[in-house]
Amino acid sequence: MANLKEIRNRIASVSSTMQITSAMKMVSAAKLKKAQDAITAMRPYSDKLSELLQSLSASLDADSGSKFADNREVKKVLIVAITSNRGLCGAFNTNILKQSVLLANSTYAGKQVDFVAIGKKANDILKKKNKVIANHSAVFDDLTFDNVAAIAEDLMDLFTTGAYDKIEIVYNKFKNAATQIVMTEQFLPIVPIEGDANSVADYIFEPSKAEIVEQLIPKSLKTQLYKGVRDSFASEHGARMTAMHKATDNATDLRNQLKLTYNKARQAAITGEILEIVGGAEALNN
Repeated sequence: MANLKEIRNRIASVSSTMQITSAMKMVSAAKLKKAQDAITAMRPYSDKLSELLQSLSASLDADSGSKFADNREVKKVLIVAITSNRGLCGAFNTNILKQSVLLANSTYAGKQVDFVAIGKKANDILKKKNKVIANHSAVFDDLTFDNVAAIAEDLMDLFTTGAYDKIEIVYNKFKNAATQIVMTEQFLPIVPIEGDANSVADYIFEPSKAEIVEQLIPKSLKTQLYKGVRDSFASEHGARMTAMHKATDNATDLRNQLKLTYNKARQAAITGEILEIVGGAEALNN
């Protein structure tokens, strides 16, 4: 059995860790509320914009400026992996990295696959064995639509210039603090509409269908990427809050076990000292 000093040191160490994890849990909980409100408020707008784009996409053709709907032969693929800049958030980052590598090695096996990292963890891991053409970790320092839109514009340029034939986004969709869903969305080319193409007849176009589509598609793509980053940001804080909550509970259990072990060791030491005193007294009497 470990001596009392070793057990006391372990109790102090575990207690210190428990204070840190508890503080991180409270910080993440405070940040989660703001991030959750932001993504919840944004989703209706994003969904409606995507719905409108799908309705208009039925009329996209080569003459309407549909350069973002060019379904050419896929030879070069770009995967945008959205992770966090920091760890201590459970399997949040690991799930994204696994899905990104799985896409590259299975779905797009035999093709040229490169990566764009949004988040320091994605860049640090993926660059070891893959080609990461850009790292946008700094976007989380000032998470605004304009900053994310600049990244989306770069991605659109890479597609329209023919540098890549397909662009996929991998991110964690926020469901609640304890649940994040790994999502893989096709960013470019635009996914063709499913269903009745005549639904576009319900719209009156002013000034013209071509001009509206030309302006709507880039805006929709920027919003799609911004929603993915916002979803990931909220998911990160939810995952970290949950992970730190479990870590605090585990530290509490371990501290209680160490205290019990300490008390048993202390009791055994005291009992041993008493026996030595009694034995010495009896020896003197004899």
